[in-house]
Amino acid sequence: MLKPASTKHIGYPARAMTSPKRGMLALLAIVFFWLTPAAAQDGVQIGYVDMERLFDNAPQVVAAREALDQDFRPRNESLLVDEARLERMRQRLAEAEDLDAEARFDMEREIRNLSRSIDRRREDLSEELRFRTNAEKKALEETIELAIKEVANDGDFDLILTSPVAFASPTIDITERVLEWLRDDFPDSNHRNPH
Repeated sequence: MLKPASTKHIGYPARAMTSPKRGMLALLAIVFFWLTPAAAQDGVQIGYVDMERLFDNAPQVVAAREALDQDFRPRNESLLVDEARLERMRQRLAEAEDLDAEARFDMEREIRNLSRSIDRRREDLSEELRFRTNAEKKALEETIELAIKEVANDGDFDLILTSPVAFASPTIDITERVLEWLRDDFPDSNHRNPH
């Protein structure tokens, strides 16, 4: 029988790794867990849901993203126009060598005021967008959780794992079923929450 290499360098006592009785006990514990009465009768039904795929493809998520974009785009574009105007003003000031002191002071003040206005509006927009995004995300998470539970109940699943996980076989991936549920529910949710 081959003895395992010493494991002292990774913090395990060598005796724990080489003891056949301890290894057998661990194996028996695993087997005992899987052979509980529920698992022994029907087998445990496990499913996996890829949350990234759900958040990329669920129609509720896509619609919420588009609604936020539509609501915030005009204000963002207005800010971009003002930022371009501010840049042109700064460039004009840098190139203007023949301005008297008073005209230079007025232009600097106008640049400062516009810059402060842009900063304030950008901060307000960012804060409002963050608030709305969090509210939408919470509602979407509740809908997705309901979808997962409904699919799990319909499929008699005992356990549903969601990403991130180290590995999930495609045979237990039920993401498409959850997406189908969300697609079917989407027209109803549009009537409940019109934008």
